Amino acid sequence: MTKFTDLNLAPKVLKAIEDVGYETPTPIQAGAIPPALEGRDVLGIAQTGTGKTASFVLPMITMLARGRARARMPRSLVLCPTRELAAQVAENFDQYTKYMKLTKALLIGGVSFKEQDALIDKGVDVLIATPGRLLDHFERGKLILSDVKVMVVDEADRMLDMGFIPDIERIFGLTPFTRQTLFFSATMAPEIERITNTFLSAPAKIEVARQATASERIEQHAVMFKGSRRDRAASEKRAVLRALIDQEGATLQNAVIFCNRKTDVDIVSKSLKKYGYDAAPIHGDLDQSQRNATLDGFRAGKIKILVASDVAARGLDVPSVTHVFNFDVPGHAEDYVHRIGRTGRAGRDGKAITLVEPRDEKNFADVETLLTKEIPRMDNPLGNAAPAEEETEQRGEKPKRTRSRKRKPEDAPKAEAPVEAQAEDAPREEAPRSEPRSDNRARRGRKEDDNKVVGLGDHLPSFIALSFEERQAG
Repeated sequence: MTKFTDLNLAPKVLKAIEDVGYETPTPIQAGAIPPALEGRDVLGIAQTGTGKTASFVLPMITMLARGRARARMPRSLVLCPTRELAAQVAENFDQYTKYMKLTKALLIGGVSFKEQDALIDKGVDVLIATPGRLLDHFERGKLILSDVKVMVVDEADRMLDMGFIPDIERIFGLTPFTRQTLFFSATMAPEIERITNTFLSAPAKIEVARQATASERIEQHAVMFKGSRRDRAASEKRAVLRALIDQEGATLQNAVIFCNRKTDVDIVSKSLKKYGYDAAPIHGDLDQSQRNATLDGFRAGKIKILVASDVAARGLDVPSVTHVFNFDVPGHAEDYVHRIGRTGRAGRDGKAITLVEPRDEKNFADVETLLTKEIPRMDNPLGNAAPAEEETEQRGEKPKRTRSRKRKPEDAPKAEAPVEAQAEDAPREEAPRSEPRSDNRARRGRKEDDNKVVGLGDHLPSFIALSFEERQAG
């Protein structure tokens, strides 16, 4: 069996690995590290949670042990699709360079340019960045990429989903043609394959699992759900989710719940907290400090349930996640693999449960086609009828129950007033006249008649008759 000591890594790197407690590399690490140390381009295809980060960080810092960085000219570049994933790579870098004098800079949104500029000006060995923030620094003249010797593209398939491919191609054009490229992805979409054919030179291809397959250690289930009424379906679905969580009992130590939309992330999180569950939301609209605090709380076990969008949970690296719930079936089948890959990591068992509504059946069929197997169905714990939540839940209000009450006497319809009483309020009809009014009399009666008339009917108001009376008087 291959060990890290067999991979020609630097002694100080091996010492840091030993401190962490690792002895045996994962398949992607064992396959990618040797060609990377030889200076070859690497194309790594592996499912999430297989140790891809260490497979490029370890050889990269070994190669960077020689040399020195110059101001504004990083020696290596790591591109990540999200802030959380970039922060995870930075943590790995700090972990494995504890005995080496290598510097890094993390360029992500939510942090001031001034702090990042100060790090770049000193010169860094490793630049870890999201594509947008990297190009912002470059366009401001604060960054020069002509000295990049190693370029890493991590989670390339997510880059494609998020629309970063044009930025990636531009960044490739800003780096030297002689650079070494380490390219990692969980799937190989046609667009990803085109980029690898364009920018990688005779890469060593390491594929440790069939494309877009889930770990065999993850127990997968699906619950087919249909709401009783369209306006109650969402609240009934949340009730089923709570029942599924309760059904798992003590085996559920922590969980990630995925929603397709940011608004649903907030709604589901508020619903769970309202019913006594320890839950917190995380999505792209939250402030970076809040996102970091939520992730730190989840990793530390202070938060039991994390309700997340796909993008926000991309950099989540918690080996001990026991459950994943798909509140919504993802629109892209590949995202299903990424979602459930949050559990069953580092050799542990995991469980993934997906709620499937009638509108999701096509997308769910695509998932099963991608996995080349049928996901077992499990019974709805609430049966066909799930209790609906109150409509005010989204506003954070307490439920309001309406009760029927007996009609009080004052609520009863009022009896019709006597004819004499009605006559006072009814419009008066003028008696027929044998001769027209004079002008003065018509003007005196105009205001009085106008206030009393509520409709024409058989009655002719005086202001209409006035013009005819004037003609006859003339």
